[in-house]
Amino acid sequence: MTDRLSPLDVSFLYMESPTTAMHVGGVATFEPPEGGFDYDRLVQLISQRITLVPRYRQKVRFIPGRLANPVWVDDEDFDVTYHVRRSALPKPGTMAQLRELTGRLQSRQLDRNRPLWEIYLVEGLEGGRVAIVTKTHHAMVDGVSAVDIGTVILDLTPTPREVPDDDWRPRKEPGGASLMVGAVTDYVKRPAQALDTARGVVVDARATVGKVASVTGGLLASAKTMVRSAPASPLNVTIGEQRRFGMAKTDLDDYKRVRKAHGGTVNDVVLATVSGALRTWLLTRGESVTPTTTIRAMVPVSVRAEGESGGNRVSSYFVDLPVGEGNPVMRLHQVSFAMRGHKESGESVGADALVQLTGFAPPTIHALGARVASGFSKRLFNVVVTNVPGPQFPLYAAGARMLEMYPVVPLSKGQAVSIGLTSYDGGVYYGLNADRDAMPDIDVLAGCIEESLAELVGTVS
Repeated sequence: MTDRLSPLDVSFLYMESPTTAMHVGGVATFEPPEGGFDYDRLVQLISQRITLVPRYRQKVRFIPGRLANPVWVDDEDFDVTYHVRRSALPKPGTMAQLRELTGRLQSRQLDRNRPLWEIYLVEGLEGGRVAIVTKTHHAMVDGVSAVDIGTVILDLTPTPREVPDDDWRPRKEPGGASLMVGAVTDYVKRPAQALDTARGVVVDARATVGKVASVTGGLLASAKTMVRSAPASPLNVTIGEQRRFGMAKTDLDDYKRVRKAHGGTVNDVVLATVSGALRTWLLTRGESVTPTTTIRAMVPVSVRAEGESGGNRVSSYFVDLPVGEGNPVMRLHQVSFAMRGHKESGESVGADALVQLTGFAPPTIHALGARVASGFSKRLFNVVVTNVPGPQFPLYAAGARMLEMYPVVPLSKGQAVSIGLTSYDGGVYYGLNADRDAMPDIDVLAGCIEESLAELVGTVS
């Protein structure tokens, strides 16, 4: 039995264009153990652990005539050494050189004829360190129970944990006729899906119109925010295919100290920090910044209940960041007030409904729906800010201790930069994925983040 992609997962394939690669990733630095950590060790580790993530030996096959969503099929010619790659910096490699390399690696799209992931071992970093750069397509990691390959190679101790023996044997790839029969069979089992596709393909658009109305209703639930388009900003430009990558390293304790002194949540302090950084960055560019200047962020927030496991429950908010406010404490209070208002009113449905636009369409018009949703982003928000809490203890890969972890968040159409951050082992690490031409000063923005947090910490007695 084939495993069919969900409407949301397949939308990321249709949304992809030469200027908007839809893979997520990360950059992690490691301190090798006494025995060293090289390419052969990484290949061995991934070969052992890939049994924990069966999807990583599967590729996407589209259905002839686009009669249904594509399916995952085993890659009969799977070659782990194609996906695990090796690079090096001229010793002693600097973090600036690693950032430049990361931008170039993340610029290239993944090969759709193979499983949609790559991992690079980068050797030669100063201090004897190595780095691992990951790329995984959104279609693979956005599912309910998906786990990233970069996660399964990590252990809680320097001694690698035991994993089940790998007895994988690829199933023969189905032919076109078999895929079409499978699509028809699925329609029989899921008549609602069949009716949705048939109506879209033939003449009856009423079901689609109804779903558009439902999505529109969701957007209107955020009317107080959405009644105005996002403010004009140098963050919204026509982007190209090439990327730059910036990094900012901060301490989690600083965020906690500010929260304890001034209230709110750690995420509020993060957004206030980003607000201050964007304010300073705009001023360095000579942009006009008035007391009412704002930048609208789309902020995905985890809504998983404490103790709940499995799945990725995420809600999204549109937040107008008060970059015109010169007082850092006032910026924090304004952000906290806005976030609290969103949570109390349930306005998160507005951003979630935007995502749903890529999921309601039948397969034959998925591409149009996805591109429309991507086109909306420039008018509805200026920047994406994602904050993903991580473990506050060290992790290891084949005995190598992970020191830092910077996320890479893909750019949407018209978005010059995306800001991702991950907390790990006492640190908070920002990854800034940016258009190469629009953001030649990405390192300036990264430095502004560190300065903005220091300004907030300076208000704590």
